[in-house]
Amino acid sequence: MARQPIKWDHSGPDITNQDLRMSEKSVNHNELEILLSRCGSRRNPGEVHGLLCSCLAVAGIDGAGEWLVQVLEATDPNSAARAECELMLDDLYATTWRQLVERQSEFQLLLPDDMDSTAARAEAMGRWCEGFLNGLISHKKSEELKDRLVVEPLADIISDIVEIARATTDEDAEAEEEENAYTELVEYLRVAAQLAYEELAEFRSLTEKQLSEKPEHLH
Repeated sequence: MARQPIKWDHSGPDITNQDLRMSEKSVNHNELEILLSRCGSRRNPGEVHGLLCSCLAVAGIDGAGEWLVQVLEATDPNSAARAECELMLDDLYATTWRQLVERQSEFQLLLPDDMDSTAARAEAMGRWCEGFLNGLISHKKSEELKDRLVVEPLADIISDIVEIARATTDEDAEAEEEENAYTELVEYLRVAAQLAYEELAEFRSLTEKQLSEKPEHLH
């Protein structure tokens, strides 16, 4: 029997631990790019993942519902292409949520693999930054959240991500030098996303304790 997407409504995904275990599968950047294009979404996979990370950081499970609406806006809710894309987005959501909540060292940005050029990966990294920043500013913010975003460490993180989003590859740089610079920036963003998630814990309706009390880890 074909797997069904997680049931989503306006307030977020209607899920159980079993749903998450079934949903958690590795997501490939290029495969998701194809599915997003096929169903009519204008979003880039890196942008989608960056947006997800910040939506989860700010609003937890409730933010996931807002994220899906943004990613699939203007797509046909009854099309087979959208249903297929939703399945992969379920996988991305389940994996990212677990990794952030459980502070998993395996947390990674969704970017093209090493077979793609450094320029292509750097562009995707920039789109990830754009998505992450968009999630922070598009969410309905309380005064308390606004105040938190303009002080350290979040203010510095946001400023750095703005700069990284503007970064371009240097045509005159050696390939190894360019690759090392890219790797350092990706590692910074990986740690920054996890730190932002921890710093914004009090603003989420879903607490880490709720997930940590589940009977077993999600696999």
